[in-house]
This record gives sequence, C-alpha cells and structure tokens, in this order.
Amino acid sequence: MNIAIVQYNAGNIQSVLYALERLGADAKVTANADELRSADKVIFPGVGEAGSAMDSLREGGLDSVIKSLKQPVLGICVGMQLLCAHSEEGNTECLGIVPVAVRRFPAALNSHDEGFMQVANGAGNSVLKVPQVGWNTIQDLSSPLFQHIPSGSFIYNVHSFYAEDSDYTIARCNYGLTYAAAVQKDNFYGVQFHTEKSAATGDQILKNFLAL
Repeated sequence: MNIAIVQYNAGNIQSVLYALERLGADAKVTANADELRSADKVIFPGVGEAGSAMDSLREGGLDSVIKSLKQPVLGICVGMQLLCAHSEEGNTECLGIVPVAVRRFPAALNSHDEGFMQVANGAGNSVLKVPQVGWNTIQDLSSPLFQHIPSGSFIYNVHSFYAEDSDYTIARCNYGLTYAAAVQKDNFYGVQFHTEKSAATGDQILKNFLAL
C-alpha cells in the first residue's frame, strides 16, 4: 500500500511515522503533488497554530492539492481543524472541505450553555483548563473508522480549539461542552486527538483508516 504523509511546517510527522511502523506499514513523507495524488491513503497531521499552518500550506501550493484528493485522507489534530471552514485561532480561513467552524474552548461555562458538562463543582459553574491536555473518552461512534472500538474508549488530547458538533461529526467528546472528536465528509476524515499517542485505540483507528 502506498501511504503518503503531507510534509509541511506544522506536521507532527515523526510520531505518525513511528505509529505506522508499529503497525508494519511504511509511509512516504512528501510535499510533491503527484506523489500525494497517486497515494492509496494520505495522512495530514498537524501541530501548532492554525494561521501559520495554513500559510505553510498555501506557500507550497498544498492547499489546492489537498482539496483535490480523491482517496481516503486522515487529518490529525490541527490537520483535522485545517480541513474545516474557519478557525478562531488567528481568525484563519481554512481549507473549507468540512463546513464546520473551529472555536476556542471557553475558560468557563455555566449550566445554561448548550452541551454543558459539569466538571469542576456542583455550583452550576465549570472552570476549564485550556488547553485540554490528557486522556478523555469518545462516544457516538458512527463510521468504519471506529470499527472494533467501543464507545467510551480513551484517546489522548492536546488542544485549545475544537470543531463544533455538526452533521459531519462521527465521534463526540465532552470537555465542558460536547464537540466533534472526529469528522467526515466524503473521503476526508479528521480526528481531533492524537492517534499516535492513544495507545491501542489509536493504533486500531489507524488500522481502520488503512483498511478503508
């Protein structure tokens, strides 16, 4: 299988390569348009700030290349957010593949906020630590990407921004509010959490992606 990893300045590439090696899969890291278009699967990782990440993609012409891909594409963390329409981080226009907004976690919520989940105390207020760092669980799994993964499985997060829950959500997570832990539109998939740091659950998601 020909697996390509998108090479750009915001890619968390090495850890993804290690995860694929654990699964016995080889991947090529490339920014070449022909190599990306001819791959069987494309992985689009990301860490850092959305605005600078989009600048890097545009400088290399990778924004149009990614939007043109027809094979299964998996965005990870910031890679998922860049698949969306717009991010509050730096007021960034993203790739617009998945028509969903990316917003910053609020520092505090109250019990009247939609999707409220009390995490701090019983006083009707919830103080969130932003960014969300550490383990959380995913629910409402509704895609072959999550085959053999039970609802409530643990995944590892490091993020201050989240994609809003929508019709494109294929997994949900709660951190003060309900948000999209994973999205899908056509051949494009995205996961907010780090598959490569999510132990057996993350490995299974990568296996499922490679089997799509």
